Amino acid sequence: MRPDKIIFTSYLGELLDGYVKEQRSVGYKYVKGASLLKMLDGHLEKNPLTEKRLPKESVLSWTAKKPKETDSTRNGRISAVRGFARYMIRLGYEAYIYPPSAVKISRYSYAPYIFTGEEIRNIFVSIDNYPVCDVSRHRHLVLKLIMRMLYGCGLRISEALNLRRADVDLEKGILFIRDAKFGKERLVPMTETLTERCRQYSREVHTSDKVNDYFFPSPHGGRYKEATIYKLFRDLLWKAGISHSGKGPRLHDLRHAYAVHRLKNWVLKGKDLAQLLPYLSTYLGHVDLRGTQRYLRLTADLYPAITAAVEKHFSSLIPEVESYETD
Repeated sequence: MRPDKIIFTSYLGELLDGYVKEQRSVGYKYVKGASLLKMLDGHLEKNPLTEKRLPKESVLSWTAKKPKETDSTRNGRISAVRGFARYMIRLGYEAYIYPPSAVKISRYSYAPYIFTGEEIRNIFVSIDNYPVCDVSRHRHLVLKLIMRMLYGCGLRISEALNLRRADVDLEKGILFIRDAKFGKERLVPMTETLTERCRQYSREVHTSDKVNDYFFPSPHGGRYKEATIYKLFRDLLWKAGISHSGKGPRLHDLRHAYAVHRLKNWVLKGKDLAQLLPYLSTYLGHVDLRGTQRYLRLTADLYPAITAAVEKHFSSLIPEVESYETD
């Protein structure tokens, strides 16, 4: 049976079908999840109830660890039934939610560092006061703009350093990102303020009409190395009074901060994240919504004041397992 043609036949079949359709409507392919829920559907058929509810006994029996089963495989079932249970509760049905504290989740060793608004301001103050370097007379200008581009557009550092002059439309304020992660290309609109900064920067730095030159040229005219910018970034953090633990913050955390701050702003303004997440996903260059939705979980975890709103209105958009880009 094709994964998109799964038919649910248990007493909760209609709700299971509705949940799968909801997941796909917000951008998930939801193939594996649907297959797991079909297994749950079969399990429920063995012990049918007369009312539409998902009892604790059914959840625990279906998620019980099987002989020689890995934690990862079991977590897949737990994640699927947790999402479905939250969906049922949102619709007013009784459902048992498997406690997240009991799930063994494999995470990356590095947790994203999300800069506060004050820290971002302090970083930019440090950048704007960065001294002119005799050896690299444009370094301070490169830093001023590239850091604002990383945070203001959510770019990866490699994407910013790969930009050629022809990739930056100074008239329309659009960046053309080529050969990004996963081989994707995309257009990234900038704010008018950032676009004007790009124009001013170009007038000061670009002295020729060679459109294939790097937009952020190194002192020798080639491409800056990520390690060089990272070293300068660590110096900026120190001047901004932000501690570096040896593992972070990293340049990539400016991208994380952009995504989380954007989501926080949307939630506070009452925006419909189900409609906006696909746009943010495209803007960030994600393959699908999963990478973007993990930022929603991080947003809810970091800002308790908006957690209730996120859980109430967008719980179906929050993934169970949290993992974040490392490059």
